[in-house]
Amino acid sequence: MLLPRTADQSAFDKGDVAFILICSALVLFMVPGLGFLYAGLARRKSALTLLWVVVTSNAVVIFQWYLWGYSLAFSRTATNGFIGNFAHIGLKDVLNQPSPGSPLIPELLYSFYQLQFASVTVGILMGAVAERGRVLPAMVFAFIWATVVYSPVACWAWNVNGWAFKWGVLDYAGGGPVEIASGVGGLAYAVVLGRRSQRELVNFRPHNVSLVCMGTFMLWFGWIVPQTPNVIIGFNAGSAFGANLRAAVAGWNTGIAGAVSGIVWTLLDYRSNHKYTMVGFCSGTIAGLVAATPSSGFIPPWASVILGIVAGVCCNYATKIKHWIRVDDALDLFGEHGIAGMLGLLFNGLFAADYIISLDGVNTSMDGASFMQRRYKQLYIQFTYIVAVAAYVFVVTAAAAKVVDMIPGLALKGDPEAELIGMDDHEIGEFVQDFVEVRRAFDAWNPPSSEEDVGDQRADGEEEVVAAGDRHGGFTDLYATELRPTHELNRSVSRGRSRADQSTTRTVVKSQTPSPKDKDDLNEKDNHDAQVDVVSAPVEPINPPVPTTVPVRH
Repeated sequence: MLLPRTADQSAFDKGDVAFILICSALVLFMVPGLGFLYAGLARRKSALTLLWVVVTSNAVVIFQWYLWGYSLAFSRTATNGFIGNFAHIGLKDVLNQPSPGSPLIPELLYSFYQLQFASVTVGILMGAVAERGRVLPAMVFAFIWATVVYSPVACWAWNVNGWAFKWGVLDYAGGGPVEIASGVGGLAYAVVLGRRSQRELVNFRPHNVSLVCMGTFMLWFGWIVPQTPNVIIGFNAGSAFGANLRAAVAGWNTGIAGAVSGIVWTLLDYRSNHKYTMVGFCSGTIAGLVAATPSSGFIPPWASVILGIVAGVCCNYATKIKHWIRVDDALDLFGEHGIAGMLGLLFNGLFAADYIISLDGVNTSMDGASFMQRRYKQLYIQFTYIVAVAAYVFVVTAAAAKVVDMIPGLALKGDPEAELIGMDDHEIGEFVQDFVEVRRAFDAWNPPSSEEDVGDQRADGEEEVVAAGDRHGGFTDLYATELRPTHELNRSVSRGRSRADQSTTRTVVKSQTPSPKDKDDLNEKDNHDAQVDVVSAPVEPINPPVPTTVPVRH
């Protein structure tokens, strides 16, 4: 005896359902990609913290989206145009009804797909905690931000009753809810969080460019297909939620914009420092992919070439804005995500084509979609949407961050000691790579017989063990809870150099010390910039000059 079906699924094509399930998995794959990207861009002593906040925020958003996030963004019974209601709290009555995004897929699947976009958005935002933010307050903030910022903005653009949806805003895969929200939100969070200490701003460079490259291409891999289904057009309650030609165009546009922007950014970097930097190429690629997020399902491929060029140039120079306004946006969330998202939305107003939109087989009734097709008002519609999203996100994000920061025990920023020893040690107790722990505890391998005579603990002629560690990180001793004073470190280094002079088996190079101006701001205990790197090689002991210029990210 066959049991009756509890939910009729006959109205949905299994191919479309399978396509969206695969897209959902690819968007989820972008979360660890973000984590690896951020970890590679940070100093080694704080890299794992960034990976932790990105992947843990994913868990926070999953619960938030299940509890009330989806309902606040996509409930159909809310008609205020600003935010949804609690009609679908706990996914109540979300099962086999046609989704609000497309009648081609069930609402339960639609809610699951939209969850991945929410997770990636909050993951991007978490880059704002770089090298000084505490992890527990960041998770509390992530839950609040997803509720009061992401859900309302998603409602504006993608809910059938949202004001932007009704007005005819063209936002394919999240130029407003994803890119502007995370970029401008990251800027606001950085303002409330405050700048890193001057010591941490000097000589800042990525600790692992391989992780940067891997994270970038994990993002690129996850970016192409998930771009294809997520579109809602203001004139029709339809979308391209399926495997169709519009999906193929969106995939091509995403790849073109990312590739061209990466090349342009690399050439701009070469113009300034005569190096073809990998970090520059990855930064430009991400800028192009971000710009394609709102536009890939609307504009023809030739327009994506122009978009890639514009995004590469504008976002490259936009990364300098943080210096002008003196905001420590360490990972350039605003310069890359915020600005590129705005550019993609403006290109929709300029170059969106009705024949591209109609390729999904659903949105076939449009007659002109942009300025190029004599729909002139589309440009100011897009511009107004950008201003509204940016203003709302900045104000509400800053207010939410300030409220969380004022709660006892939830201060957003770590203390100066946490910055000095690294957020990994202070907040997590683990490290992104094993030799960080080796660097911090090398004295534990060979405990000195006397602190006054570290260099004399071995017999004459015996090779001294000197560990090369994080030149940016603090030094700690497993046998003490306080930092080892710099003058003691320098004393042991000088003795090690004397021994190296005798054996000619290793060279100890003292790194660049702070300028006289910076010394006024640092006490003897915190002056860890005078740490050492050790180069092990059977060469004559020399002291190579310290470079006068330091490679930076952009």
